[in-house]
Amino acid sequence: MPTPHLSAEPGQFAEAVLLPGDPLRAQHIASTHLEDAEQVTAVRNALGFTGTYRGMRVSVLGAGMGIPSASIYATELVREYGARRLVRVGSCGSVRDDVALRDVLLASGACTDSTVNRARYGGLDFAAIADFDLLRAAADAAAEQGVAVRVGNVHSSDLFYDPRAWLVETMERMGVLAVEMEAAGLYGVAAEHGVRALTVLTVSDHLKTGEHVSADDRQRTFDDMVRVALDALVRDAG
Repeated sequence: MPTPHLSAEPGQFAEAVLLPGDPLRAQHIASTHLEDAEQVTAVRNALGFTGTYRGMRVSVLGAGMGIPSASIYATELVREYGARRLVRVGSCGSVRDDVALRDVLLASGACTDSTVNRARYGGLDFAAIADFDLLRAAADAAAEQGVAVRVGNVHSSDLFYDPRAWLVETMERMGVLAVEMEAAGLYGVAAEHGVRALTVLTVSDHLKTGEHVSADDRQRTFDDMVRVALDALVRDAG
């Protein structure tokens, strides 16, 4: 049945769901990459669509910005709609000289300054990691498509405008590739509910150089990561 944040009827979401942050990116993905896509929800303008990709039924939903928003939608998708594979496709900010604008990253793990996973894990640190089979499928899909990807840790931040100037240097020293705002929460939801998750990112900003792509490019032109994510879901389905 519909939830406080999703108006879809039972069965209208697929078990595999892409989760961009921007609802307009969700609309772009549905219209560009899916066949026979139909809108299934629009509560709070969190646009959601279901269609098919290479014969596989798949949904896409704009899940908003930050761990709280993404966690609400991920939880409702799993609990009420039977979602079992959740793949975030979003933007991130590089913290390394060797990670450039438009690079595609596969987040094998997600560090965070959020406490959501400590709440789930009795106050202790929880290792928020991607599902290995989805991660391997994405790496294989990228290789087949000729898309170069980096695999490693990202940092899921609670603050977009973070006053801690030293943090970028610390992340770089610790091997973190980039900063984003949702992966650690998504991985925590997946672990809590026994489902599988992955995060695929495109670098939209560089925190060291100040370089960035336009808001329109973020919304409409990050298609390499979307194709990697979709092909990974197909491969994973067997």
